[in-house]
Amino acid sequence: MLTRQDFLSLNFVKKEDFAGSHKGMRFMLHQEVIEEEKKLKVYLWSEPFCFEATPDEEKISALFEFSEEGLAQAIAWMNENYESIRYKI
Repeated sequence: MLTRQDFLSLNFVKKEDFAGSHKGMRFMLHQEVIEEEKKLKVYLWSEPFCFEATPDEEKISALFEFSEEGLAQAIAWMNENYESIRYKI
């Protein structure tokens, strides 16, 4: 199970994407601007490949508020989707 301690600060994500993995599931946090509002976009996909080498149809994503509360919601979403994503191949 992922926890807040597994992630760097949102200030890091403002400058570059934060990617990692957890027991067969890979993830990436990305800052996206939609209608002049910062959002936290989270991608999930199965190992073994990196983001660029994984076909888009094998990834899922969701948008959250770009805040600590949004990050907490994103972590909960990642944990909810863990079983359906890990080692899917």
